[in-house]
Amino acid sequence: MPEFGPPDFTSIDIRVGTVLTAEPFPEARKPAYKLTIDFGPELGVKRSSAQLTAHYQPPDLVGRQVIAAVNLGTRRIATFDSDVLVLGAMPAASEVILISPDRAVANGTRIA
Repeated sequence: MPEFGPPDFTSIDIRVGTVLTAEPFPEARKPAYKLTIDFGPELGVKRSSAQLTAHYQPPDLVGRQVIAAVNLGTRRIATFDSDVLVLGAMPAASEVILISPDRAVANGTRIA
């Protein structure tokens, strides 16, 4: 029986992490925050530049669980190395609504 979905999707490692810090990123070309996210003992703490300013303030993000692609490589954004891509729904080009589990799970839990 063939696997469900395109084979390239299964190569993306998507995990749950908890935001530890969130701060403005004025050097970014588009409004964004610098996040540090705990992905548990296997992956550790990673950083992300996320364009979440339309719906979130930094204090609202700290302690929140998020979903991120963790194996896409590091991308340099202005003066910041972004290690993971935080995932969200985009009702408009400048809006991101975070995707998160509806119940708390351990940091580093895989999304499948």
